[in-house]
Amino acid sequence: MAAYDSLKQDILGFSSIGAAELREITAAWNVFAEFKRLLNAGLIRAAGKTGEEWTVNSWVKQGILLGMRLGNLQEYHVQPDAPVTGFSYIDKETYPLKAITIENNVRIVPGGSSVRDGAYLAPTVVMMPPAYVNVGAYVDEGTMIDSHALVGSCAQVGRKVHLSAAVQVGGVLEPVGAMPVIIEDEVMVGGNCGIYEGTIVRERAVIGTGVILNGST
Repeated sequence: MAAYDSLKQDILGFSSIGAAELREITAAWNVFAEFKRLLNAGLIRAAGKTGEEWTVNSWVKQGILLGMRLGNLQEYHVQPDAPVTGFSYIDKETYPLKAITIENNVRIVPGGSSVRDGAYLAPTVVMMPPAYVNVGAYVDEGTMIDSHALVGSCAQVGRKVHLSAAVQVGGVLEPVGAMPVIIEDEVMVGGNCGIYEGTIVRERAVIGTGVILNGST
């Protein structure tokens, strides 16, 4: 990610400034806006693969945490004039629900699914309800996220993966050097599985129903 060295240095520079002071710095807001644009587009990621090795991009995690420190709580009203389909929620002003349009070519079946701003869903991803994708997560093309599944913060999910019903893919923001969960291409994860603590599931693996994988497995 050498192309983003300047952004990286700006984020690292703001990491030691307290939240109250940070909110008064216009440059910090501008840096975060550019950071989140790139994160939403999948151009920067919390982890990257070189050859067969995955490494943590800790500065990306610090950028996500920058948004946590910048943002105050805000109440959001979705379709407030529609009593049946409208609802309200409270979250950081820096991390509302992700804006997804038909141009994204992502299918989100109605029924309670949410994607937080700062997550990336590639074209042809499918989400069945209810499911949740947290900030910093990366989900590649053709992946199915089935009902009651969670893709945690900064988790990296490859192409043509099937996350079956009630799969929990753990997330991690802190410590910033901790490896997120990695699920490589064409993996099948059976129902009610839990994958946590920086576990890396390699290409085309099949994880049987109810299996738990963590750092001590």
